[in-house]
Amino acid sequence: MMEGTIEKRSQRQSEIMARLRGGRTLSVTALATDLAVSDETIRRELRALEDHGVIIREHGGARMTTPVHEGPLHQRMEENADAKIRVARAAAEFVQDGAIVFIDSGTTSCFIARHLADRRSLTVITNSLRVASDLGGINNNRLFLAGGQMDYDYRAFSDHVAQDYVRGFTPHLAILSVGGISLERGLMDFHPGEAAMSRIAYATSKQVLLAADASKFGRYALIQTAALSDVGILVTDKPLEEDYARAFAHAEVVIA
Repeated sequence: MMEGTIEKRSQRQSEIMARLRGGRTLSVTALATDLAVSDETIRRELRALEDHGVIIREHGGARMTTPVHEGPLHQRMEENADAKIRVARAAAEFVQDGAIVFIDSGTTSCFIARHLADRRSLTVITNSLRVASDLGGINNNRLFLAGGQMDYDYRAFSDHVAQDYVRGFTPHLAILSVGGISLERGLMDFHPGEAAMSRIAYATSKQVLLAADASKFGRYALIQTAALSDVGILVTDKPLEEDYARAFAHAEVVIA
């Protein structure tokens, strides 16, 4: 095999692993489209990666063998930041002055909070220190911050104390992020406390806005939080694939 071909295959395999990082399960077709190669080329690379023990091939796709987890907030804020900022800008348009909103501690939600800095008289319920610091004490806003034991990686509160506190509110709109979106499993998260916060928000809010960049689609996380049908507004950064477009046909879908 020529040196250039070896280098190209190595780069391609690195790009495949980067797309599978964080627990995503992606189809052969999606990987082939993303990398502009044939399905057979992707299958060849997946076989090689499986031989090295770094991925597990599944029917029509693959996932990483390593345990899924998320890093600290500051690290996650940098991942897909451009896409998250576009999503945040579009999502913020759904929040008007005087709204009562719950905002979770996901990174995209933190970006949305930044884009709400010019809104006035908001009532903000959150479990995120970052959201609280961005929106509290300005523009006649009222802030309700869930307490309890802080998770320093997430800079947020999501234990039973925080969950009980948030459960008492009935926001007009819940702005939520997500760890993964699956056609089979619905919406999922990595952190048990954050997953519980999401379930509470889905149960108590008049409407839910899900802010999710394209990397979350086809990605598997640890804990199911809600069904795709529970989402009222979906804001993402790329047009949905046909299967996902059908699954979210009930929702207002905004492409940032």
